[in-house]
Amino acid sequence: MQRSVRRALAFALVGTLALSTPLVGPTVAVPFALIAVVGRLVSSGPVFEVFARPEDRVEGQLRALVAFALVATGLALLTSLTGLPESVFVAVVLLVAYGNLTEAVVCDRRDTPLRRALGFAGGGALAALAGQVVGEALAGVPVHASTAAFLAASGALVGAVLRGSLVGKDDPAVMATTALVLWVLASLGIRVDPVGLVVALAVAGAMGYLAWLLGTASVNGMLTGVLMGLVTIVLGGLGWFVALIAFFAVGGLASKYRYEEKRELGVAEGNEGARGTRNVLANATVAVLAVVGYAASPQLAASASVFVLAFAGSLATAMSDTLSSELGVLYGKPRIVTTFRSVDPGTDGGVTVEGTLAGVAGAALVALVALALLGVSLVGVGLIVLGGVVGMTVDSILGATIEGRLVGNQSVNFLATLAGAVVAAGFAVELGIATL
Repeated sequence: MQRSVRRALAFALVGTLALSTPLVGPTVAVPFALIAVVGRLVSSGPVFEVFARPEDRVEGQLRALVAFALVATGLALLTSLTGLPESVFVAVVLLVAYGNLTEAVVCDRRDTPLRRALGFAGGGALAALAGQVVGEALAGVPVHASTAAFLAASGALVGAVLRGSLVGKDDPAVMATTALVLWVLASLGIRVDPVGLVVALAVAGAMGYLAWLLGTASVNGMLTGVLMGLVTIVLGGLGWFVALIAFFAVGGLASKYRYEEKRELGVAEGNEGARGTRNVLANATVAVLAVVGYAASPQLAASASVFVLAFAGSLATAMSDTLSSELGVLYGKPRIVTTFRSVDPGTDGGVTVEGTLAGVAGAALVALVALALLGVSLVGVGLIVLGGVVGMTVDSILGATIEGRLVGNQSVNFLATLAGAVVAAGFAVELGIATL
């Protein structure tokens, strides 16, 4: 057995302690805390050899084990102090512990980014599902398997994305963030239809894999898209997903359009135009938050229509900005949006007439999808187009003023999509539109 597999197995056995939570409650924090103390004291010997990662050997300390145990301790205490569901705690600990194990096994002989990500996500999802089912059975609580499977799959994808692109193998950060995401999803109190979940996983997975095959998404970009697609279908519906995928499909093709020419101009997207996690999150986070708000609207005593328009307004902005940028650099002479002086193609805040028209067309496309699939009225269509155009303009203004000095491109994209969502939804509230 390879050292990496043996180490991952040892971590998995430690994580299995979480299964005792339904029987002992928050006191499960005690054994995890003791493991953290032991890990801090051990600097050599058999235990050290089993648990030490390469960086631990350099420092002579079991930092990874200590950090894992401390975060598990903290999450266990949160189950009594803040109402974090015990099922979420069990799922997250097992997800990370066994996700690491299956990743190590899958990559033992051949290590690639795709195998690494799928190994972690697949094993983590199965462990998280088993943990919820076993834990709720021990607690005598009725098990809703499809809802547990949705939480397990969502958590596994969150963990895989974080490990692959944001924080690497920082298990504590992965555990804490995944617990927060699953806590939010669990608090919605939804009951997931089994057939609907299978459809959601199949459709989101197939579209994500196709995007990776076509080179419009990196491995982590693919996983992020699958996660967002899964959440969107389950909480919103297929119509919402079509609107979301329309942006990614059209935007991805626009990025690939005359790519070599863009490369020669020095304005082409990196990674051959494939969207990574940061790009996907920057453009679609607001939309997915709107989907979550839509699902939570009964608890929030808010109109679901507001969240539909916020969702579409943010996507209209993302589509407008992508088309105006990707096509605008190829046609016309760009001018800075704040002073209208001529600038080189690709300059932050530079706009062209042709690019602006393409952006308006992109917003209109999203609005038409919303009209056809989300039940939006003609007034709603106008608000979505307005939100998209305003968001596109905000993106250009921020690009001309603060991008590169105070914030990066991804932050500008996020703020622009937020502006588009606020405009579309805000005007609906101001006009007193209670229904679509």
